[in-house]
Amino acid sequence: MKKKHNNELDLSAEDLELLNTPLGIQFLLADKKTNVPKALRQVKDEFIFHKLQAEMIRLQHWVIEKNKKVVVLFEGRDAAGKGGAIRRITEHINPRHFRIVALPKPSVEEQGQWYFQRYVNQLPKPGEMVFFDRSWYNRAVVEPVNGFCTKSQYRSFMEQVNSFENMIMDSGIFLIKFYFSITKEQQALRFNDIQSNPLKRWKMTDVDRKAQELWDLYTEFKVRMFEHTNLKKSPWIIIEADRKTEARIAALQYIIDTIPYNEREKNHRGAKAE
Repeated sequence: MKKKHNNELDLSAEDLELLNTPLGIQFLLADKKTNVPKALRQVKDEFIFHKLQAEMIRLQHWVIEKNKKVVVLFEGRDAAGKGGAIRRITEHINPRHFRIVALPKPSVEEQGQWYFQRYVNQLPKPGEMVFFDRSWYNRAVVEPVNGFCTKSQYRSFMEQVNSFENMIMDSGIFLIKFYFSITKEQQALRFNDIQSNPLKRWKMTDVDRKAQELWDLYTEFKVRMFEHTNLKKSPWIIIEADRKTEARIAALQYIIDTIPYNEREKNHRGAKAE
């Protein structure tokens, strides 16, 4: 099929109006060679973001006003885009009333505690939202794959995690569990981008370097995690994340659709209000 040149593109009046906005012009000029379809897609996505982010502000206002508590977990393979999604979702909400939690390797003291204790310490107070960039589910996949926990510790986690989450929700916390899913090929591309960019190279860890080699083992433990913890009350929401922008929009849309901040009756799976 013969491709149309840019000047032959079938653009609607609405498309032209979008491309003539400051944002549209910015995207048109972003590449050395003008790519009208790409710029149009980007500006449309950005306007969707603006609309959803405005709703996110309303949602947070409701959380603060009604003393609600929200926890959102972001899980997925290395380089799946979890951190970037959290940044876009929280970009315009009040920083005094949300936290992003990305816990480091446990200290010696924490290693001697009940596994869930350090996550309990990070749960939201009334009027707060907490976004976990990786969570207690480290013990379901990352730790057993890389030999960071014993088989006994893994079994104990799997036996306790559903009860732990039930306690969280019964205490009045809205719980959402995202899993960002990418292909092996996309992960490799992103790792190459990180390694070749001096501004991103610091992100690459020893665990990341083994991720491709251990891909199938990660898959095995991921499947076990889903089979055991994908419950009606606290389901896993799978986000197809090869396209970062679409993944971020999908996650943001799900949060807005799930938390009943507009006081309408909603089918908010995996959450129980106070």
